[in-house]
Amino acid sequence: MTGTVPRDTGGPSFAEHEVIERIEAFRRRRPRLRDEIVTMAHGAGGKASAALVDAVFVESFRNDELDQLGDGAVLATPRGERLAFSTDSFVVQPLRFPGGSIGHLAVHGTVNDLAMAGARPAWLSAAFVIEEGFPIVQLREIVADMAAAAAGAGVRIVTGDTKVVPTGAADGLFVTTAGVGVVPAGRAFSAAAVRPGDRVLLSGFMGDHGTAVMLARGDLDIDADVASDTAAVSELVEAMVAAAPATRWLRDPTRGGVGTVCNELAQASGLGVVLDERSLPIRPVVNGACELLGIDPLYVANEGKFVAVLDPGEADAALAAVRAHPLGADAALIGEVTDAIGATVALRTGFGGTRIVDMLVGDPLPRIC
Repeated sequence: MTGTVPRDTGGPSFAEHEVIERIEAFRRRRPRLRDEIVTMAHGAGGKASAALVDAVFVESFRNDELDQLGDGAVLATPRGERLAFSTDSFVVQPLRFPGGSIGHLAVHGTVNDLAMAGARPAWLSAAFVIEEGFPIVQLREIVADMAAAAAGAGVRIVTGDTKVVPTGAADGLFVTTAGVGVVPAGRAFSAAAVRPGDRVLLSGFMGDHGTAVMLARGDLDIDADVASDTAAVSELVEAMVAAAPATRWLRDPTRGGVGTVCNELAQASGLGVVLDERSLPIRPVVNGACELLGIDPLYVANEGKFVAVLDPGEADAALAAVRAHPLGADAALIGEVTDAIGATVALRTGFGGTRIVDMLVGDPLPRIC
């Protein structure tokens, strides 16, 4: 779908307002679950995932903390401290890929979710579902990866569980981690704090992880040197927030990529997001692989990046602070928030036109985390 992002031309007419309002009313509706069985699309992080979560889980478990639908819940203790709590399961294939393994993902994924909630990660749990016949030597290697990732992120794995299932029931190994972190006093990231004119920052190249896993499967005859970006970004977040204390909102673009995260922001804030294609940081090899496969890199997963919404007066300082860190050397300001297009994400292309970036539909890259 193509169109034009409204400019300052005196404002839309009454008829145009009516059309915009109808479109926005349609787009604000939560996706409805019409499926009778679970499909792979329900795990892709897009519209089908949102429908499943909303209709099955949120509907059954509804409470004020869950209704925020963030990467982690922020909970107040009776003494007034605030803790962030998050959990995630990892089912990637292959278990080891260029740049990392399921062990690295299991730690980095939960640590990063805590950081997106504004917390300083502290403790993790780890649960393993192991398929009968899984080699002990391979299990030791993955656990060693987890230990190294935890040490690098400054967290401790303090409790856990193991289950063994019959051959064929777990595709080798599934790992679930949960984490707890402490939220500093006065810090709160929320879509409700986002304002028109705010800038959008991406902390580095997009699409590395999803592309690396896709190529590592060996199903495609593409010879490209791409490594996963899996990493703990909590230290990078702290550096950015020190330079930009009015940071509005954070999210890590894992399943569904940058495009889906920006749509979640638009829906939660009721504001539009305009991205600039020329500012999007992407490796040429990743862009080339996506072109060959007909996949939009905006929807390809990352495991060591974040999207931040910043006060425009602090955006340059935030960018400088992020770029000063090794994990953020390729960071860029990729767009801005606007009230001119409703709760929509638009991309200004390199040719001067625009197109709508909708919520991901389907599952272009299954089992990437």
